[in-house]
Amino acid sequence: MRVPGGVKHGRRRRKVLKLAKGFQGKRGSCYRIAKQSVIKALRHQYVSRKLEKRVMRQLWMIRIGAATRTHGVSYSSFMGGLRKAGVGLNRKMLADLAHRDPETFSQVVAIAKGTEHV
Repeated sequence: MRVPGGVKHGRRRRKVLKLAKGFQGKRGSCYRIAKQSVIKALRHQYVSRKLEKRVMRQLWMIRIGAATRTHGVSYSSFMGGLRKAGVGLNRKMLADLAHRDPETFSQVVAIAKGTEHV
């Protein structure tokens, strides 16, 4: 004898419709269409989590580059100088320093410049 969907069937549908809450038109209310939209939205969400890391790193590099140019140093020579000096600050921290504490950042630039000519 065939067992109709029942509880499991309803739960699955409710889960999909809950994820589709706020979607426009039938995408948020009609199960068949909502299911497709939810699958695509979850895929976009997954990709965007990876993209965000890439975009943030680019932003930090731009901020560091802009801050180092005001001190007369290029981004690449600054990062190379830091590496030679053994400074273990990552790009996120450097960008934050450049933005919030320019005096400290200028000291870091001086350290990078000092090792540049050795």
